[in-house]
Amino acid sequence: MSRYRVTVDTGGTFSDFVYYNEDSKEIAITKIPSTPEDPSEAIMKGIEVLFSQGASSADINYFCHGTTVGTNALLEGKGAVTGLLVTKGFRGVYEVMEQARPYGAALFDVMYDKPAMLVPQSRTGEIQERIDFQGQILLPMDESALRSTLSEWRGKGIESVAVCLLFSFLHPEHEQRVKQIIEEELPNCSVSLSSEVLPQIREYYRLSTTVINAYLQPILEHYIRNLKERFEQSEITTRQTYIMQSNGGTSTFEATAKKAVTTVLSGPAGGVTAGACLSQTTGYSNLITFDMGGTSCDVALIKDGKPALFNRSKIGNRDIAVPMMDINTVSAGGGTIARVDEMGILEVGPDSAGAVPGPVSYRKGGTLPTVTDANLVLRYLSESNFLGGRMLLDRDQAVQSIKSKVAEPLGLDPVDAAEGIISIVNVKMEEAIKAISTARGYDLRDFMLVAFGGAGPLHGAKMARDLGMAGVIVPFHPGVYSAIGLLMSNVKHDYVQSKLSPLHLLRADEVNHILSKMGVQAKQELLHEGFSEDEIVLEYSLDMRYAGQGYEINIPAGERLTSDDLTAIREKFDQTHHQLFAHMAPEEPVEVVSYRVSGIGLVPKVEVPSYEPSGGTLEDAFREQREARFDGKDLSCPVYQREKLDVGLVIHGPAIIEQLDSTTIVNPGQQARIDGWKNIIIT
Repeated sequence: MSRYRVTVDTGGTFSDFVYYNEDSKEIAITKIPSTPEDPSEAIMKGIEVLFSQGASSADINYFCHGTTVGTNALLEGKGAVTGLLVTKGFRGVYEVMEQARPYGAALFDVMYDKPAMLVPQSRTGEIQERIDFQGQILLPMDESALRSTLSEWRGKGIESVAVCLLFSFLHPEHEQRVKQIIEEELPNCSVSLSSEVLPQIREYYRLSTTVINAYLQPILEHYIRNLKERFEQSEITTRQTYIMQSNGGTSTFEATAKKAVTTVLSGPAGGVTAGACLSQTTGYSNLITFDMGGTSCDVALIKDGKPALFNRSKIGNRDIAVPMMDINTVSAGGGTIARVDEMGILEVGPDSAGAVPGPVSYRKGGTLPTVTDANLVLRYLSESNFLGGRMLLDRDQAVQSIKSKVAEPLGLDPVDAAEGIISIVNVKMEEAIKAISTARGYDLRDFMLVAFGGAGPLHGAKMARDLGMAGVIVPFHPGVYSAIGLLMSNVKHDYVQSKLSPLHLLRADEVNHILSKMGVQAKQELLHEGFSEDEIVLEYSLDMRYAGQGYEINIPAGERLTSDDLTAIREKFDQTHHQLFAHMAPEEPVEVVSYRVSGIGLVPKVEVPSYEPSGGTLEDAFREQREARFDGKDLSCPVYQREKLDVGLVIHGPAIIEQLDSTTIVNPGQQARIDGWKNIIIT
C-alpha cells in the first residue's frame, strides 16, 4: 500500500502542494488558489486532489505545513485582544522599547513613528513582586492585588495574557503562580509566560517576544484546532502532523499551538531548507535563495552550505528574540500593484492584489495592474499555458489596465510601461539581496542565485546579471520549492537559559550541568513525540560576548566539556568576532550570557532523484516561437516545455521555458544547461 508524505506551503495567491510517494520515490505537485479567510479550506482541496488520484486517507502518514496565519495576523494587526502583566514599576519597558530609532532610511524620517504597541497601557497591569539579578526573592508576590487587577479586566474582552516579570528566567515560580491565578480568574484566557517562551536576559526583548506570542497564540490555536477537525472529518489519522518553524525545523501541531511566535517565518523557511539541500547535491556551496511568490519576495544567504540563523530579528518592525533563519522579506510579488502617484512617479507596491481579486489578467475582478500583468504584456507568460493550461490569462485586459493606469499618465507605450514596472520591482528585490550580502561584506560574484516561487524564475536571470552574480539555479519544481523544503525538514525544538558568568571563572562541570539539564528536557519532548533514541540529535552552544558588550555571538559547544574545551571555545569566539566585525580582543575578559540546546528529531530523508540522459533533443521540447521584449527590443525566441528537456541539453538565450508551476526566462547572452537533477543552470 502506498504511503504519502503531504506538504503544503500557503502563499498569498496560491497554496503549493507536494505529494511524495514513499514506495515509488516519486514527487507530484499541484497549486490551489489560496483561501485567505480560512487557509485550511485550500489545504483540504489540495488533499482532495490526492484522493482523486486513488489515494485514501489511510495512505497519508506525514503532513507538514508552512503557514502564514501568524505572520499575517501580526503584520495586519489582527491578533487577539491581549493583556500584559509586569513587575510593579516597569510598565514603561514595552513603550520605551530600545530607546533608539532603527537604522537606514527611518533614521532620517522626521515623521517616523514607532510601531503601535500590541498591548496598550490600558491593558497593562503591575504585580507587586521582585526577584533580584541572582534569582533571589526580594519581595513576595501580592496575590490579592493581582486578583483585583484581573477582576477589572473581565469586561475588557481580553483573550490572551502575556506575563513578563523581572528576572523570571532565574526564578520562574512567580510567573507560574500568576498563570494559576489567571486560570482561576479568567478561565478562558490563553497565557504566555516569558519564563517558558524565552527564559533569556534582556527585559525588553523577552517582553516583546512574549507579547507577540500571546497576541498570536489564540489565532494559531483556533486555526490548528480547525485543521485537526477537518482532518478527522476526512479520516486522516496520522500522528505525524507538523508546522514549519522560523528556525528551519518543524514542530508538532500541539507544540506549535503553545509557541506561536516560532512560526512568523514559517512559510519562507521551507525554501531556505530546500536551498541548503540543493547546495549538497549540486556542489554550489554559496547560494542566495530568491523566493518570489504572489505577494512577497524572501531572500536568504547560504554560505558553505549552511543558512544563517539569528537569535534576534524584526518582523513588521517588532522585535522577536527566538532562533530564526536570516530571511529578508520585501513586498514584491506577482500580485504587487503598479500605479502612478500624484507626483507622476511610477510606484510598484507595497500593496498586493493577492488571491482575490488577483491580477487583472486572472479575470477575477481585478482592475489594478500588477507585476504578473506586466510579465504577460511583455509576453514572458503564455495566455494559454499558465498552470499547465488549467488557467487562461487575458493579455488584452492586462494591456488595457497598464495603458489606462500607467502608460497614458506617463506618456508611454503600454509595453514600455510594462518593462518599467518589471525594472522597478527588480531593483527592489536586488536591494533586498544586497542587504544580506554585499552590505555584510560578501562578494556576490561568489554566489549563485536559487530562483524559485511562482515568479522567481521569471525575474532571477535578469537580476543575477544586473548584480554580477555567478549564475542562477532554477530547481525542477520551482513553484512549489518551499513545500519541497518541508519534506526535507527535521523536527526541531530550541531551548535557552540565561545565566551571566565570566568565562574564566566558569568550571566545565557547571557548564555541563546546565546544558545537560536542558538536553534532558529536549530529549524527553522528542521521545514524547514518538522519536526513538537513535533518531534524536542534540546540539549545544553558548552565547558569548566581551565583558560589557551589548550583543552576543553564538558559539557551538559539545555535550561534555573539559577545561581545554572551554579554552578552545574562547579562541573560537575571538576568531568569529574577527570574522564578523574585523577585530578581536583576546586580552579582554569574555562572558557567557546564555546556554542553548537544540533538540532535533530526525525524519527519514527524502531522496532527491537524479537522471541520466535519454537522448532527447531541443526539438522534442519545443512548443512555439514567441516574440518577447528584452531590454527595449522585441526579439523572437523559442518556448520550451521544461518537462521534456533532457539532461545535458544547452539552451542559448533569449528563450522561455514553461512548466506547470512556473516560467523561466533566459536572457540574450545567457546560456541554460540541464544538469543531472534536472535543475536549470543559467550562466
